[in-house]
Amino acid sequence: MKKLLAFLAFLPVLAFASSGGVPLEHAPVNLHDKQSLQRGAAIFVNHCLNCHSASAMRYARLEDLGLTEPQIRANLMLSAEKIGETMTTAMDPAVAKAAFGIVPPDLSLIGRSRSPDWLYSYLKSFYKDPKSKTGWNNTVFPNVAMPNVLWEYQGEQALHVTERQDPNTGDMIRSSHLVLESPGSLTRMEYDQYTADLVNYLTYMAEPAQTDRKFWGIIALFVLSAFAVIALMLKNEFWKDVK
Repeated sequence: MKKLLAFLAFLPVLAFASSGGVPLEHAPVNLHDKQSLQRGAAIFVNHCLNCHSASAMRYARLEDLGLTEPQIRANLMLSAEKIGETMTTAMDPAVAKAAFGIVPPDLSLIGRSRSPDWLYSYLKSFYKDPKSKTGWNNTVFPNVAMPNVLWEYQGEQALHVTERQDPNTGDMIRSSHLVLESPGSLTRMEYDQYTADLVNYLTYMAEPAQTDRKFWGIIALFVLSAFAVIALMLKNEFWKDVK
């Protein structure tokens, strides 16, 4: 029991370490907002599917977001021929490894393996780094192989590092923050919404049936609660004459 409690107490530290020591921003995920999910699907196809696959997601599943088959074919199926096909990239894995040093991972379950907050913060935390192979780095995922594919929308950020001496201990305290040096085509608020739509879709794609699962789970709890009340009433009725 002591080991279990110690592990549970250490979980927040693990979560903090997984974000590169940077506090994560809250992602405004709303899986009931179909317009946001539709925009996110378009962003995913246009920017992510060039290198990453989503082998567990079929184009036909986008009809659940309110899109028709002609809309999906015309706007989202850039390389597939049949709507029942999965979302796979056309990039050769060998070419991807030569370009980035690693084969880009499949993003089917990234919304569950990372978390919406991590993805939202990650997409907003790229900055220019001449020392890296791609010319980019990320405060949430230091030394990541992926470049900032959305830089034209966000603009170019720089990491400003400052140091100050603690007056009490004399230790040097190092702090850093991102500064937008070259604006992109979107304002900061527009880019936040842009990334929020993408994260919304990535979260949906990781488990398309999760809204239905949660709905039926709540219904099941109400039904079980009703049966529990009936069982309690029967128990009281059967045992009312027992001294």
